[in-house]
Amino acid sequence: MDLTFSLPEGVFNIRVSAVLLHDGKLLMMKDERSPYFYLPGGRVHLHESFEDAIRRECREELEIEATIIRPLWLVQSMFTEDVSGQRYHELCCYFLIEPDHALLSRGRSFLHREREHRQVFSWLPLERLSDEYLYPLFLKTRIFALPESLELLYENEDAYETE
Repeated sequence: MDLTFSLPEGVFNIRVSAVLLHDGKLLMMKDERSPYFYLPGGRVHLHESFEDAIRRECREELEIEATIIRPLWLVQSMFTEDVSGQRYHELCCYFLIEPDHALLSRGRSFLHREREHRQVFSWLPLERLSDEYLYPLFLKTRIFALPESLELLYENEDAYETE
C-alpha cells in the first residue's frame, strides 16, 4: 500500500527521489501524463524504509541496483499539480545515487515501460536546468551545492506563482 491519502482538500503523499549525476548532467524523466521533467522515484509503501523504497524504485524505473551515496534532502512541499490541478502536501526524501555502467551505457536519452506507462529518461545539462520545465523547483539552484549531510527543507511551490 502506497503512503498516499486523498482527501477532499488534497493529497498527502510520502515519496522518495533519486538524484543521479554524471558528467555535469542530471537524470530526469517524463511520461505521457506529465509535460514536465521530474526525478526518478516514487511513493513509499507502508512499513517500507526510505532506503528500501529508493532501491525498489530504481529497480522498477531504471532497472539498476541502486548504490546510495547519501541522503540529501528531506523536503516538505506544498504544490498544485500542473496537469490534475490537485493540491498536494508531500514529504520526499532525496538520495544521491551512484549511476552504474549499465545505466550510463543507455545514452543521453532512453525509454522504459513500467506497467502501462512509457517513460522517457534524459540526462539534462545542469547549466540548462533553469530553462527547463521541471519539478521540484528547488533543484534548479540547490543541485549546484549538494549538502554533505541531510538537510530539512520546506517548499511552497504555489508561492512562486504569486510572486
